[in-house]
Amino acid sequence: MSPNETSWTAGGGRSRLAEAFTPSRIGMVVLAVVAVARVFENTREVRIRLLSPEVSMPLGPALPATALLGADTAARGRK
Repeated sequence: MSPNETSWTAGGGRSRLAEAFTPSRIGMVVLAVVAVARVFENTREVRIRLLSPEVSMPLGPALPATALLGADTAARGRK
């Protein structure tokens, strides 16, 4: 038996359901649900000024956009 195969005997091996729900996957799902809830709750208009142009948009989409820009900037800074 290769190392990638698991035994599916009555007392050994893990179920496929248990393998699907790892702590990291559960954490990512919880974070995604919280992020989506924050986007839909924050609907008021905000003015964003980046360098010279000023943009007016709902706060919901602005939050993930700034988070992605910040993550990209941080990733580029580590290189």
